[in-house]
Amino acid sequence: MRAVETPTADDVRAAHERIRGHVLETPIVESAELGAQLKLESLQPTGSFKVRGAAAALTAPGLGGRVVAASAGNHGLGVAWAAERLGLDATIVVAESASPAKIEALRRFPATLVVHGAGYDEAEAHGLSLAGEGDRFVSAYNDRDVIAGAGTIGLELLDRLGHELTVVVPVGGGGLAAGIGLVAAPAGARVVGVVAEASPAMRAALAAGEAVPVPVRETLADGLAGNIEPGSVTVGLCSRLLDDLVAVSEDELAEAMRFLARAEGLVVEGSGAAAVAALRAGRVEVEGTAVAIVSGRNVTLESLVSVLSH
Repeated sequence: MRAVETPTADDVRAAHERIRGHVLETPIVESAELGAQLKLESLQPTGSFKVRGAAAALTAPGLGGRVVAASAGNHGLGVAWAAERLGLDATIVVAESASPAKIEALRRFPATLVVHGAGYDEAEAHGLSLAGEGDRFVSAYNDRDVIAGAGTIGLELLDRLGHELTVVVPVGGGGLAAGIGLVAAPAGARVVGVVAEASPAMRAALAAGEAVPVPVRETLADGLAGNIEPGSVTVGLCSRLLDDLVAVSEDELAEAMRFLARAEGLVVEGSGAAAVAALRAGRVEVEGTAVAIVSGRNVTLESLVSVLSH
């Protein structure tokens, strides 16, 4: 079990200063049909919010040596992009089951790409084993700087929309929800997490009070799939900061992807559509202004066509 320092709201604010000029302050647009605001992290340079955490980790003081990351795809893209921008060496480990669209995108960067294991859990274990002395293993979620970088979304929401918010956030390992919660919850906003029914790792962890293994089925929300690292700081943070945690089905994810394409003209992957799926399914108790985090767009053309054709 790795010892990871728990981030604070001050860490989020420090990350916000460090990543200025590296990542986009993404637009917030109103979806009249949904009755909510959409925070379009899908417009980040790598197509996902993950670039925020990667940039925060790779600009942290005292970084030296090689950077190693394991990823379902989007985090790896963020780390590879930030490493190239900052002139650092990076190794990215992805599972054999990772989205072909994300693997293809990763090959465009100079980072070393390693494909290992049937699923994310095996890829993560291999990534940890590759990180030698002096290297920095950058977890997709269980990392102080990565969580703080993701939390910068919360600062932008509070600055532009005020504090009377219900922020709906996709949850896999919980880094995004934890980071946003660090700044949004103390300001009075409600933070609601959304897991895929096919991969309910955080729901099981909150029920048990710690990360516990759960079966993971195939899901459109591949970026949310996988178990949570034992001892992850995100479990305690999500337990403390989330007002609710709900689950959405594969049909609801697909319907949300179709809605975003039809009503908003947006290409969004299953993970990125999870918050919208929960709102459309009526799973979220909204107080104030509802905000859905549209977290990513990296979906294969074949998968997108299959979803849109139904």
